[in-house]
Amino acid sequence: MTSDMKTVLVVGATGLVGSAFIRQALADDQNLAIHALVRRATTWQHKRYRETVAATKDWSQVIVDDSPDATFCALGTTIKAAGSKEAFRAVDFALVAAVAEAARGGDCRQFVAISSGMADASARSFYLQTKGAAEDALIAQEFERLDILRPGLLRGDRQQFRLGESLAIAASPLMDLLLQGPLKNFRSIHADDVARAALKLLRDDTPGLYIHENSAIAELAGTP
Repeated sequence: MTSDMKTVLVVGATGLVGSAFIRQALADDQNLAIHALVRRATTWQHKRYRETVAATKDWSQVIVDDSPDATFCALGTTIKAAGSKEAFRAVDFALVAAVAEAARGGDCRQFVAISSGMADASARSFYLQTKGAAEDALIAQEFERLDILRPGLLRGDRQQFRLGESLAIAASPLMDLLLQGPLKNFRSIHADDVARAALKLLRDDTPGLYIHENSAIAELAGTP
């Protein structure tokens, strides 16, 4: 790897968006070196890719020691998959916040995170409240550049079958046609497009805080 490469730490690398991001980054961007922090070893192999397998309790120290140029956070689960609201919050809030704090402690300048449409710490929905609280934790770290992406319903090939999401995705082509104007933010979006938008944002070092709603993500990906 050359010294002028940007090193991007990836957490959530085995998920729907995270895996799409790594696949695209390794195929298309010769200026990014990817370091995935995972709980279990993967099959990824590439000259610009390396991974560290560690328990989540050890992630903070790994991140501080790694001192990445940028961090891409695609962490996320569901209450059903996690087993309880507490377990869900431990990932989607506590782990996200810990990763951000460690990244900032390791002098990481840029952070790109996948959140959710309508995320709001004051929302009545526990899911949206948790996502909003995570966003607030990211903002509190005062990264030189922070991008928060709020996608709608994610389409793609999941490893786990989710009945509710599968039914919603099946209905999404018709529903998306009905959602016009400001309602575009409630359309579904493919995980590949979210990953493509995140990859584009990581090429932009302009300082600031940027929140990207679903329609803006689609525009970044070139699929408005």
